[in-house]
Amino acid sequence: MTNLNRRTLLSSTAAMLGMALTPRTAFGQAAGPPVARIDPVTEVIFGTKITDRYRWMESKSPEWLAYTKAQGAYAAKILAAIPGRDQLADSIDHITGLVIAVESVQIAGNLIFIEKRPAGGSLENLYLRDGLAGTERILIDPTRFTAKATHYALDWWFASPDGSHVAFGISPGGNEQSVLHVMVTATGEILPEQMDRCWSANPSWLPDGSGFFYNRFHPGVSPESNAYEEYSAAWFHRLRTNPQDDIKILDAHTSPSVPMLAIDAPYVQATPGSSLAIAQIQTGDQNEVALYATSLESATAGKPLWRKICDNSAKVTGFALLGEDIYLMTHQDASRYRLLISNAAGTKQIVPQTSSVIRAISAAKDGIYIQDLNAGLGGLRRVAPDGTITQIQLPFSGGIDALYTSTLQDGAWFMLESWIHPAVICHVDAQGVVHQTDIAPKPPIDVSPYTSEETHATARDGTKIPMSLSYRKDLKRDGSAPLLAFAYGAYGITYDPWFLARYFAFLDQGGIFAVVNVRGGGELGEDWHLAGKKLTKPNTWRDLIDSCEFLIAQGYTSKPKLAIWGGSAGGITVGMFMTERPDLAAVVIDDVGVSNATRSEFGPNGAPNITEFGSIKTPDGFKGLLAMDAYQHVQDGTKYPSVMLISGLNDPRVEPWELTKMTARLQAATASTNPILLRVDTDAGHGYGSTRRQRDLETADMMAFILWRTGAAAFQPKAE
Repeated sequence: MTNLNRRTLLSSTAAMLGMALTPRTAFGQAAGPPVARIDPVTEVIFGTKITDRYRWMESKSPEWLAYTKAQGAYAAKILAAIPGRDQLADSIDHITGLVIAVESVQIAGNLIFIEKRPAGGSLENLYLRDGLAGTERILIDPTRFTAKATHYALDWWFASPDGSHVAFGISPGGNEQSVLHVMVTATGEILPEQMDRCWSANPSWLPDGSGFFYNRFHPGVSPESNAYEEYSAAWFHRLRTNPQDDIKILDAHTSPSVPMLAIDAPYVQATPGSSLAIAQIQTGDQNEVALYATSLESATAGKPLWRKICDNSAKVTGFALLGEDIYLMTHQDASRYRLLISNAAGTKQIVPQTSSVIRAISAAKDGIYIQDLNAGLGGLRRVAPDGTITQIQLPFSGGIDALYTSTLQDGAWFMLESWIHPAVICHVDAQGVVHQTDIAPKPPIDVSPYTSEETHATARDGTKIPMSLSYRKDLKRDGSAPLLAFAYGAYGITYDPWFLARYFAFLDQGGIFAVVNVRGGGELGEDWHLAGKKLTKPNTWRDLIDSCEFLIAQGYTSKPKLAIWGGSAGGITVGMFMTERPDLAAVVIDDVGVSNATRSEFGPNGAPNITEFGSIKTPDGFKGLLAMDAYQHVQDGTKYPSVMLISGLNDPRVEPWELTKMTARLQAATASTNPILLRVDTDAGHGYGSTRRQRDLETADMMAFILWRTGAAAFQPKAE
């Protein structure tokens, strides 16, 4: 679809909805946004009175849907009218079309499975290559599943150890409600057995490839139900059999020796070369897991005899199985993690805590590979069976992702990239030498005009906040540059360097892109995570506030040029930044963000997040959630900055009504003439499964909005 056609279609959407817009004029650009009905609900929770003016939206009624789409149409019309926006979109489309984006690699014998988006492609496909010198052929193209009204995406996939079969998940419109399929790789045949309710199936194949374990949600529960993610079960499926005959291996009701909560998700893993099956029990979105072992034979027979390896109190967040040895990464007494080995002889430490943060471990034939994080940059170590630790020398400094090993082969595969260095797929051989492959060929993009730097700000309590800045080499530090500061800060998740192809268009406009590693993430270990969790959550947004003040003081930008951006849990970060310091940033981007934290618990994905944010059913939980609820902190008569909220109607992780409620509340409360827009994509969810075009257009809208509202001359609409 051309830009002209897109603009025409979007500008007529409001009329098709039949939704009346208010007659007032907003900031001289267009008729004002639709005004939501106010129907206050007042509650007293642990002695605190709170009022929710738009609780009715949570029903997702036809009235809510019409209002949300009308808001989207209003936003689309304004965004499409920004001068320079279409040129930005074309520039972003051109450069992302040059990149062959590899997501992951798996090796099975001599076969190499590669998930990637081809140059100019729209979605990630799965390809197969017979050896590095072999010719690639496509295995799975999700467009073959696409219906007329929506697109389908490849959610996940796992090949059998011999590469003869692939289990994969497909879902429509970014809703992540995967249906599990099985393909025969030699012929491309898709077997008749299919399993729905496999959002996070995580299939694990038997060593002989005759079947696999997988996780599945409970039957008969609607995806709209708050109980949808409760009581999932681990199953065993034998190839070429009816899924109705699958054997339930583990859930909250099958084994008294494995205590489980409703929100616990069990996953069973088999590993070539081992006689064990390992059950991993994950409690909601908590990082720490419980582990149990049984014989593989008893598990496939549906009669497992589970013995406990560890429970959540051991603070284990990852494991690897090599033969009968179980390797555990834990932050118990080690914020930056240490490595243990557990077997018949007991449990002992084999790798102590160091200055590096251990991010992941993976078992290969020649030992355990450790993925490290060193002051924002990736590192790799190998622990040999005799305990010898080898530091792997990387070809350049950057972030490591997609680490893959096989217990049937020596070495490891991984992706390495930096802010201005395209991703490359690397292979470490048995001698510890890294070889760069052609799986992700270097795109024809000139990166010479750009540079990046690592620096830090000092928070109000003296804590050093690391950050990365990327910009053109000819940047002048005189406060005139628009700066986009991205921050997240939750779950112990890290934002390691990635190639900024989609953002070069912003840098070419004189912009700076900053990634601020606020507390709540895992960049500096588990203590960093705990310092921005539940009752300590205010550190997260105050770290961003203090970092932005540092960037202003250092001349990188100024208040009228500052934009902040957060997505998902990062919606808490930017939302509370805005309500606490509405004067500091000119633009706020709230991307599928948690905006109404005291009500997040009441969506289908709410209960799993209690471990990270707390529950309003407890005094401390309510106290913490209210403190981080930006919607409840919006004050009438405040001059709020320009705001763009972004929502996908199929989002299964953050309820779209959170963004709709926040939009309505801000529009009603603000005393400024700054625009507050809700960008809505009806064929998208939380971002997973979106097409390249969807991502490019969203980025173009976001950048054009920022450049407009920070005063870039080429993006100012003509006076009427």
